[in-house]
Parts: sequence; structure tokens; C-alpha cells
Amino acid sequence: MPAMRHRMSIRELPESLRPRERLRLLGPEALTDQELLAILLGTGSQTESALDLARRILAEYGAGRPLAEASVEELNRIPGVGLAKAAQVRAALELGRRWSGAVPERIILARPEAVAAFLRAQMAHLDREQFRVLLLDARNRLMHQHVVALGGLDSAPVHPREVFKEAIKRSAAAVILAHNHPSGDPEPSDPDLGITRRLCRAGEILGIDVADHIVVAQEGYVSFRARGLLDR
Repeated sequence: MPAMRHRMSIRELPESLRPRERLRLLGPEALTDQELLAILLGTGSQTESALDLARRILAEYGAGRPLAEASVEELNRIPGVGLAKAAQVRAALELGRRWSGAVPERIILARPEAVAAFLRAQMAHLDREQFRVLLLDARNRLMHQHVVALGGLDSAPVHPREVFKEAIKRSAAAVILAHNHPSGDPEPSDPDLGITRRLCRAGEILGIDVADHIVVAQEGYVSFRARGLLDR
């Protein structure tokens, strides 16, 4: 009898690679579709992990109609899914479909204190440094936010193309740069100042204003605009 192939479960992965831990630390926007689906599935099967099962489901629906249109019966027929997982995924997709039709009022981020309050609730508690970009429309309303780098700016450089790619795609009028200091001290470092100058210059070339760079921490925040640190 052939030996059964060892299945690496999600629990055997380093914590930094586990979908639920990444969701807790980074937020859902930082996760891939595979990771989000693995969280919905909860567990895998005897032969594959939830991540492996999620990958297989996405591959099966990637070439045809979208997963969002799959019925419980169709999902249940996929080996390793079963009725319970199929119902969980179908319910989550339906909930997302219903809520996507409701357009929430966009948050206005025109003042540094408003931006800081918004960001501190999301980032001040994180135990790993994270660099985010907030996209604004012409009326300073938040359009979108996303993570572009993890780790300190001296060890994980932020590239202008990653910062402005989404802004160009969504026709944003301005961006706000943001990152956290897990040390608790929000004072900007030399790398913080350097990358801000670089991104401001890139924004000028692209015609996208860098409205501010906010550093948040447990002890407070620093606004580059309020301190006159933006390179004009």
C-alpha cells in the first residue's frame, strides 16, 4: 500500500503565514482571495489544508463563471468541500453581494486630526510596522486604502509605483501616506523623512498630491503636513 502523503495543516505554518493571524494583524484588504476563502472554509480535508482546498476551488472557477455565482449544490460536489463548507461560502458570498449594493457615506479626511483618529483605531495597536496609502477624491473623501509594505522603511523600501498604482487606477485626486511605529513613539525617523520626500516628488510628476504623511503610535501621532515636513 503506498504511503499517504503528509498534509501540512495551517497550524503547522509559521504564525505570520496563517490566514487568520494575517487578517488580525494586517486587515482583510492585505489578504489574497485564497487566504480569505481558506478562512471561510475553516478546515481542509484529510489530504489537503484549507489553503490548498481554497486554491483548488479558485482554480476551478477562475476559468469559467465567477465563484460568486456558484450554488451550494455545485460547491458541495467539489471533493473536500461538503455541505457545511458549501453553505458557509455561499452565505458569505450572498452577504457580500447584498452589502455591496449599499454605498456608505465616504469619510472626509481633510484635517490631520481626523486622519489620525481614523488610522490610530486601525494601526496603533499593531506589533509590526505597516505602510498604508489612503486614496482621496477631490473633496477629501476616502475612496480606498491598502497596504503597500510591511516592516520598517529602512528594511522594506516603499516603491513609488506601488504607492501610486492604485491611485492612478482609481483616478484619485490625492493620497495620504500612513504608517505605524510599534515602539509607541510617533516621531519620524530619517528613513521616514527620506521616503516622504521621494514620494512627494513622484506625486508631483504624476499630478497626484501627497496630502499628508501620518505616523501613528500608542503615544500619539505626527502629521508631516502640520509640521511643514512635506517637500513642496
